[in-house]
Order: sequence, then structure tokens, then C-alpha cells
Amino acid sequence: MQVLPVALALAAAVAGGPAFPVQAGRLPAGACPEPAISAGGIPRTREYLAAVVKCLDKSWKAYVERAGRTFREPIVRYFEEPADRVCGGDWPAQAAAFYCVERRTLVFPLTGSWIEGRTDLYPFKVAAHEYGHHVQRLMGVRLPEAREGAARRRYELQADCLAGAFLGSVWGSLGRARADWEALLEAARAGGDDFDGVRSHGKGVTRVRWLERGYRAVSPSACDTWSAPASRVA
Repeated sequence: MQVLPVALALAAAVAGGPAFPVQAGRLPAGACPEPAISAGGIPRTREYLAAVVKCLDKSWKAYVERAGRTFREPIVRYFEEPADRVCGGDWPAQAAAFYCVERRTLVFPLTGSWIEGRTDLYPFKVAAHEYGHHVQRLMGVRLPEAREGAARRRYELQADCLAGAFLGSVWGSLGRARADWEALLEAARAGGDDFDGVRSHGKGVTRVRWLERGYRAVSPSACDTWSAPASRVA
């Protein structure tokens, strides 16, 4: 019986193998101008998120079908405030936006520090990260059962990388400067496990590394966190 290295065994057992084939290529260059997140002092967070999700649908549909998979748009649910229960379970503690895997549903609170009054790209990146989980679902990458641990970090860091690939594919249409990208990297770094003590998404420096990797490559095949060394998914 062939014995696989630990990282490759994780890839086979958790991700089902190389889910993002090199031959599927890069994400297509696209236009996704950001709408205002507020106008005249009135929040327009729902309109903002709906516009970003529309761009994500278009971009990932082209890629998923080119990779030989069936594309399905996610269900999207918006909440003015976090609810007690969602997707058949309790609202995840300390979660801003999230993705319900079994129900293929993106959940976006329209309030909270993650989106209200922000002028940076963080809400854009969060939406792209959660959509990345939908793409993982479509491509056969399975959600690890444990909420912490190496497998969960590989899963979350892959979504960071996929978000970076999408950002790279539409960057030219965002009208943003390099300083905006640097600010986003700082926000991603601040969202690392070393700040909240939960070992689920990777340290700040690790999250930045995978976000930048996707951004530079604009290719989902660059987001193979499953075969990466343990030091790269810490």
C-alpha cells in the first residue's frame, strides 16, 4: 500500500485531491466597480454586497464551468442584525459574514464593524472570502468537521487565496491605489489567529501570504493549501 506524505494525505482525505486544475487557467479579467457603501449618510450596505456578489457570480461561473464542474449561484441572505438562529443552527459566535455549506448560503449582516462606515476594501474581501467557500463546495473541497486545527486552517486559507485571485482579476476596475491594497493586507493581518486565540484561520502573516499569493497569480490553482508545508498554514 502506498503511504502518502502527511500533507498529501490531508489533501486526499479532506479536499478530495487537486480540486483546482492548472488547465482551468486564471480567473477572467473583469470589471467590478465598487458602489458607495453609504450615500448622503444613509447606509447602502445591501446594495454594496449585492453588487459584489453579482461580480463574483459572473467571474466564478466562467471558471467553474471551464474546470468541468456545474456552477450554481449561492443563496444570499441579508440580516439587519445577527439572528439567534440561521441555516438550521445557532448564529456562529464572533462571526461577521459566513457561508452555510450544506445550504449553499451566504449570510451577510448589514451592520457591525466589519462593514458599517468603512471606506477600505475589507467588506469586499470578506464577501470574496465567503464566496470562496461556495466555490470550494462546487469544486468538491469539503469542510473539515473540526472548527480548529490544521485541516480547518488549510480550508480557510484557501478561501483567502481564492479571494485574492478574484481581487486580482478585477483590480483594474476598482479605482483603488496601492495604499488601499496595503491597508487591506493590514486588515487581513489583524484578523489572524494570533489576535483572537482561536486556531482556525491562520496567523495574520499567513493569511496575508495566501491573500497575496492569489492576488498575484489570479489563478485558483495557486491556492493549493492542502499540499503546502505545515509552516505555510500555521
